[in-house]
Amino acid sequence: MKQVRVGVVGATGYTGSELVRILSRHPHARLDIITSVSRAGERFSDVHPAFRGIEDRTLAPLSALSEHELDLLLLALPHGASMEFVSELGTERFRIIDLSGDFRLRSSAVYEEWYGRAHVSAERLSDAVYGLPELNRADIRSARLVANPGCYPTSVILLAAPLLKHRLVRSEGIVIDSKSGVTGAGSAARSGTHFPWVFGNFRAYGLLRHRHTPEIEQALSDLADRDVRVQFTPHLLPIDRGILTTVYAEAVEGVTDTMIRQAYRQSYGGETFVRVLDGPPSVKNVRASNYCDLFATFDSRTNRVVGVSVIDNLVKGAAGQAVQNMNIMFDLPEDAGLEQPPLCP
Repeated sequence: MKQVRVGVVGATGYTGSELVRILSRHPHARLDIITSVSRAGERFSDVHPAFRGIEDRTLAPLSALSEHELDLLLLALPHGASMEFVSELGTERFRIIDLSGDFRLRSSAVYEEWYGRAHVSAERLSDAVYGLPELNRADIRSARLVANPGCYPTSVILLAAPLLKHRLVRSEGIVIDSKSGVTGAGSAARSGTHFPWVFGNFRAYGLLRHRHTPEIEQALSDLADRDVRVQFTPHLLPIDRGILTTVYAEAVEGVTDTMIRQAYRQSYGGETFVRVLDGPPSVKNVRASNYCDLFATFDSRTNRVVGVSVIDNLVKGAAGQAVQNMNIMFDLPEDAGLEQPPLCP
């Protein structure tokens, strides 16, 4: 049986631990090393007690990577740290899937504008492949560096792609309204994600300047073959995981519900992890899974197409999509390690 030798860099956060959860039962992956800067020397299961008896190995420092022959590294590092890692070690020794935002944007100037720092590995931006399998599968297969999409952009792009690709909506005036569970903010303690503040509450954040905006616009511009500007507003839900996104777009003349359904069936009919529904989806129905559930309809009263999507932000929005990309890169069954159904309720 083919085995891919894998390392996870940054295994103590929510995304890193989700990678370990999935890879620990992947039939074709051998998890050789898991690292942490802040918790090196501690057992992984002491940091994440749910893994007791499942993954008890000691978290290694980054320097220990030199002791391992790896096929792939999964970087679950903060924005800014990944580009420094890639700049120092390159992609010659092993292929890399980066789960930060450091390689998602093609322009270093746009990156600097939205992330507030210079890009130290700008020469590799043109080599990085945007890792949305349903759109870029062929390029992902041969990539040395894959930029795993953000969670919000995954929910938006999969929802909007058929509408723009089939020219069912205008590319101007697209409004995106997204809501995420608290794990999307990471595992570090913050006042805005403190339980007494989040519980029973609901708020918008990142108004006008959320970092996922240029990532969304870049992908939608590629689909529309023209410059696309969107109004993107994220919100924080009082739940632990899950994203629900609603997209509003002005329909072109002559659009019908039948045309919309056909566009989605044509786009995703052969996809394992995108499910096109006959009614609005719910975050509970994708929890802990790699599925994206979608629904779109035409409102003749306002001449708008309204679409709704849901994903688990830690799986299809992060770790699960990274493993899906890994499977493609190493010619494995695309659903390997990802067959678990959603956890509901």
